[in-house]
Amino acid sequence: MKQGGVHQRRTRFIKEYLLDQNATRAAIAAGYSEKCAHAQGSRLLKDAEVCAEIEAKNAKLNAKYDLSADRIKQEIARLCYYDPAEYWNANGTAKAMHEISEDARRAIGGFECAELYEGSGEARAQIGYIKKFKLMDKGRALELAARVQKLLVERVEVTGADELVKRLTAGRKRAKVA
Repeated sequence: MKQGGVHQRRTRFIKEYLLDQNATRAAIAAGYSEKCAHAQGSRLLKDAEVCAEIEAKNAKLNAKYDLSADRIKQEIARLCYYDPAEYWNANGTAKAMHEISEDARRAIGGFECAELYEGSGEARAQIGYIKKFKLMDKGRALELAARVQKLLVERVEVTGADELVKRLTAGRKRAKVA
C-alpha cells in the first residue's frame, strides 16, 4: 500500500475514533478489515503521532464545547441542588419557562405542554394547558458529585490472599530448584 493510503487511513481512524472512542469501530470505518480491526485499532492507539493528534483534537473540542472540569462540576451541582418549588407559582400553576431560574431550567430533562379545549367546531374554545416537567435524576447527580469528590470509593475485598501467597512462594521455590 502506498504511503498516502496509510496516512489517509490514519486520518480517518482519528476522525472516527473521536466520535465514540471505540478503536475497533474506528479502524473498520478507516478501511481495515473487521478481522484485524481490533488489533489495528490497538496498534494505532499506541502510535505516538496518532495519540498526539487525538489529544490535540480532543482539547480543541473540549474548548469549543466548554467541557472543562469546572463546567462539568457546575452542571452536576445544578442538578444536585435545584429546588422543585421553582417550577410552580404560589397558586399551584406551572410557571412560564422564562420565569424559572437558569439553574432550575438546566435540571429539566423533558417538557410537555398540551392545550385543553372545550366544545367543537366554531364553538371550540381553549380552556387551559397541561404542563409536565420531567426533572433530571437528582440521586444520580448526587452520586456523580460524590464520585467527583471521591466520597464514594469502590472497595474490593480480597479473600484467600494468604493461600495465594503460599502457593506463589512454593511455585517460586520449585522454579529455583528446576
